[in-house]
Amino acid sequence: MSSIKSKAQNTLNMKLLILSFFLVLLLLFILKSTFYSSSSPIRQIQTTSTTTTTTNNPTCMKLPPSLVQAITHYTTSNTTPQQTFNEISVTTNVLDRKSPCNFLVFGLGHDSLMWAALNHEGRTVFLDEDKAWIDVIKKQFPALESYHVTYNTKVREANDLLELGRQPDCTLLSDVRKSECRLALKGLPDFVYEVDWDLIMVDAPTGFMDDSAGRMSAIYTAGMIGRWRAEGETDVFVHDCNRQVEDEFSKAFLCEGYMVKQEGRLRHFTIPSHRSTPGLPFCPA
Repeated sequence: MSSIKSKAQNTLNMKLLILSFFLVLLLLFILKSTFYSSSSPIRQIQTTSTTTTTTNNPTCMKLPPSLVQAITHYTTSNTTPQQTFNEISVTTNVLDRKSPCNFLVFGLGHDSLMWAALNHEGRTVFLDEDKAWIDVIKKQFPALESYHVTYNTKVREANDLLELGRQPDCTLLSDVRKSECRLALKGLPDFVYEVDWDLIMVDAPTGFMDDSAGRMSAIYTAGMIGRWRAEGETDVFVHDCNRQVEDEFSKAFLCEGYMVKQEGRLRHFTIPSHRSTPGLPFCPA
């Protein structure tokens, strides 16, 4: 009975914490709207008489539909995101600086609506291995942009793929679509390779069984996309780094020297553009 109460309390706490995120976002939206309304020029209104009066006519600001939907969903749902509050906070702090921006997420889950809402007016794209699951989410949240991905790796191959990834074909800077490295995901929609992504989250595919696809290719591809961007840097987040694959592959292909922070099971890396700075080593010394 105590374990059931504890689980229920943890669920309630997570719901309250997530709701607090959106309430803060709502407050910021209201403050921004109030600022623009108060700073807008006073309009001159001609009455039926010859007297001219001035009046402040503030614009009625509606909440963005994505924010309304997210607040409603997380307030009424018993399902909470896979990440903890502290883990989520790492990414939201970056989103706070960069949004609206381009946000690519490997995985479509219970936190997807939250990420899309927090990146209001930006582009948030989700990639998932389970086509049936994508169809379910599209019916529930049709505004989310998601695409099916096919992986050709298995967790049981991880050790071999880690060694393979250190070979010249895999460390060579290039467009991922032209890569000769087996770890490179080359079947994604073309725009995925062409957009300069500001944030990339790797929280899929499944990786807890030997026959699961594993996140080897997703982690590698995220790192190469970041290196190939025209200029600037890409913030990459990898979840479940308590597991061997996520731990070893994030260190090898996102590089320990690029790691900014680890919070719980989440690691945050900042990958600079290697195209704009020729000669950069694959990983910093």
